[in-house]
Amino acid sequence: MRRSRFADQWPTLLVAALAGTFGVALLHVTGLLAAAIAADEVTGESDTVALMLGIVATVFIVIAVYVSAVVTANTVATVVAGRTRLIALLRLIGSTARAQRAHIAKEGLGIGLAGAAIGVVAGTGLAFALEEIAVANDVMPATEYDYLNAAVVLPAIAVVITTWLASWVGSRRVLRVRPIQAIGNSAEPDREELGRRRVRNASAVVLFVAGLGLLVAGVVWGLTEPYGVLVGMAGGILSFTGIVLGAHVVMPPVLRLVGRALGGSPAARLAAENAVRHPERSSRMTIGLVIGVTLVTTFAVTMESYRTMLLEAQRVQPEVYQGIEEMLNVTIAVFTVLIGFSAVIAAIGMVNTLSLSVMQRTRELGLLRALGFDRRQLRRMIVAESAALTLAATVTGIVLGFGYGWAGAQSLLGGVQGEPAFVLPGIPWAMFGGLLLAAGLLTLVASIAPARRAMRVAPVVALAVE
Repeated sequence: MRRSRFADQWPTLLVAALAGTFGVALLHVTGLLAAAIAADEVTGESDTVALMLGIVATVFIVIAVYVSAVVTANTVATVVAGRTRLIALLRLIGSTARAQRAHIAKEGLGIGLAGAAIGVVAGTGLAFALEEIAVANDVMPATEYDYLNAAVVLPAIAVVITTWLASWVGSRRVLRVRPIQAIGNSAEPDREELGRRRVRNASAVVLFVAGLGLLVAGVVWGLTEPYGVLVGMAGGILSFTGIVLGAHVVMPPVLRLVGRALGGSPAARLAAENAVRHPERSSRMTIGLVIGVTLVTTFAVTMESYRTMLLEAQRVQPEVYQGIEEMLNVTIAVFTVLIGFSAVIAAIGMVNTLSLSVMQRTRELGLLRALGFDRRQLRRMIVAESAALTLAATVTGIVLGFGYGWAGAQSLLGGVQGEPAFVLPGIPWAMFGGLLLAAGLLTLVASIAPARRAMRVAPVVALAVE
């Protein structure tokens, strides 16, 4: 039992470690960039550039913590769904739901501590390696930045707290497990049952509307002060939290549309139906990737808008902005690498949940084998299901990211020239193409292990599972 529990918790440890690495590396790299900017003869005299860098770093650290918390909560919820029968057995012999939930939260605390420790070491090493590479290639000058920075404890503490809280939130399913499920089959709630959860649905609507209001307030404040982006960030987090809570309502229609494009073969039709048959399971698998794609798109649109504004200013006043493009390119390149960590965290979350989901559907896969599906059809079904989930999440994330990216650019840059101005959103076409290519690769990666596991299911053994 201990081995089984460790096996289904390593995905959570991986997410916590990546989140810790992201936060610590981002803090170090921000310090390195600040030191390089301060030493530069051109940018060192610009308080605006330093201010923007500090604000952007703050925004990304908060976003990193948020992404890891959501992905961790979804991963824990999937783990709990797979432990339903075990939890029900423990309930049957006298254990309480609260005791089981406390045990899972305690596991989350331990995993958070381990992930934070790994993150401090790995994040510091990554930042040091990036500096050495940048200095060796004359991308940035050598600085006197001190890596023994006590501030790195902050993202580590954030990882511990968020992993613990996310485990507590993700384990709320334990409260709905009944002892009778130990001798019967349990199933994910369907769309009608989820629709009856009025408190959750109402909370999703309230958070989305309130967040949208803050986004508008941030855009308006950004016409005079760049601090409007902080209000906009709060609005973005609130509104996106509403989308996360309502993902079981938002994602099924998108999945249904994508599923129709997969074709009419039995494997494709069954994959499309699987994607919408259990909305909660599908939303857990897709929402992490939606967050990652939204984050990458938001960053790309915001920075492309920033680049366009600075290049236009350089064209008008070349003597003032001479040399700014090189430092801007370095800053964007570094943050692009770092922001990719959030996408990796989200992608790993989807791979984890898809793999766990297939592992928990042994009986379903066995029934398909008994009904005549061969191993090749099962593999096609898993790949098609992965493609539907990945494409739906990618398209949704691009649409949301474009909106959030423009709001971020407008609230950050709307008043940077001393007077209110409308910021045209930059369109990073290369990034959009890269995301679609990455979605295709993720489909293949996410389906490899689940497809192999599905093909090993024997009909007789699967039908014997209760």
